[in-house]
Amino acid sequence: MDISMLGKGFLLGFSIAAPVGPIGVLCIRRTLTGGRVAGLVSGLGAATADAVYGAIAAFGLTYITRLLISEQKWLRLIGGAFLCYLGVRTFLSRPAEQAAQTKGFGGLPGAYASTFLLTITNPMTILSFAAVFAGLGIANAGQGHLPGALLVSGVFAGSCLWWLLLSGGVGLFRNKLDAHRLQWINRAAGLVIGAFAALAIASALR
Repeated sequence: MDISMLGKGFLLGFSIAAPVGPIGVLCIRRTLTGGRVAGLVSGLGAATADAVYGAIAAFGLTYITRLLISEQKWLRLIGGAFLCYLGVRTFLSRPAEQAAQTKGFGGLPGAYASTFLLTITNPMTILSFAAVFAGLGIANAGQGHLPGALLVSGVFAGSCLWWLLLSGGVGLFRNKLDAHRLQWINRAAGLVIGAFAALAIASALR
């Protein structure tokens, strides 16, 4: 049992999750409005999608990889449209109504599903995993299913740790924010998410 695979996957999952993109902004906003659990569950959706793409890269599922890349235009359009919806919803939301909005969106299952969908509709993620795996000499985990399983488990654990740290850290400031500041956070987050949506749609239409 090559435990080093678990460690490599852990570091990879953490490093891929850490850069703050649209998912990070969304999780920060949900932590501030819905609490640490809402932010963490949102992050777990992204971590699950990372693990799925890690599994595809680790086990060398070339047909699925080619299919995702060939359909990346539509995947980016879907992801961009969903980001646009979330951006507008976030920008217009009022702090006093956050608890009701979280329930209306589907509660914790909805928070998990939305970030899973946003992450899984970014097919370039699999290219990142495939390139890093090849560079580390661990593409096609090769010697059986166990090394690949350890690698994917590490990716999931590393990604989860990042979202745990992010939601926990942001949660420390939640009680220090009044309604006025939360309103501006909503507007700023909505604009940032909208900008990511525009970039995703523009890249798909190129």
